[in-house]
Amino acid sequence: MQIDVHNLSFAYGHKSVISNLSFSLSSGDYLVIRGKNGSGKSTFLKCLLGMNPVKNGMIFYNHEDINNFKDWTSLGYVSQKFEEFNYEFPITVNELLNISSLKVIKQSHRLRALDQMGILDLLNQNINNLSGGELQRAFIVRSMLNVPKLLILDEPTASIDKLSTDYFYKAVNQLNLQGVTVIIVTHNDTIEFLNYSHLLTMNNDMTFTFLTKDRCKIAEVNI
Repeated sequence: MQIDVHNLSFAYGHKSVISNLSFSLSSGDYLVIRGKNGSGKSTFLKCLLGMNPVKNGMIFYNHEDINNFKDWTSLGYVSQKFEEFNYEFPITVNELLNISSLKVIKQSHRLRALDQMGILDLLNQNINNLSGGELQRAFIVRSMLNVPKLLILDEPTASIDKLSTDYFYKAVNQLNLQGVTVIIVTHNDTIEFLNYSHLLTMNNDMTFTFLTKDRCKIAEVNI
């Protein structure tokens, strides 16, 4: 999925959080977003997801203004706080994946996705008995099963260990190689192992830099 952001600005009331952010991604690109707390990273993701309303002409998906965009099922999203998730009734990981699928998913495909994330043995476990990291991986699998054109990840490995993180990035890299556009927010300073094509650094003073992986600067704006 191609993404074009043109002079995006957003404020909570009178407090500006994002100002004149612009960049473009082609289908199949892999964008890493970094920045300190309060720099607007999660706010920006909410703009991409349609959760924060933006003016016409600021965000386009495949050349279509986000305010006219209808194909939201082509977007996958994983937040950073699934460790707080809870159901009031018992449900297994397999049942969670089954009811979350937007289309018919073969069980073999579901099992393969769980195996990629290293949680195949949790298939029949009650989600309320899972650790935060295990539950996070289950939700990552859920987002992958629908094979999104754009996968948006907000610090998805914040609550999982190194082995689980390795499983996760291998799975995401494979999706990206299959043509899925990936946008991931991370606090991890060591990003060389990520298979990214672009890097967006957001600062608390609303400046930003947008770079290619080889560190050649292609945009820098000072607000």
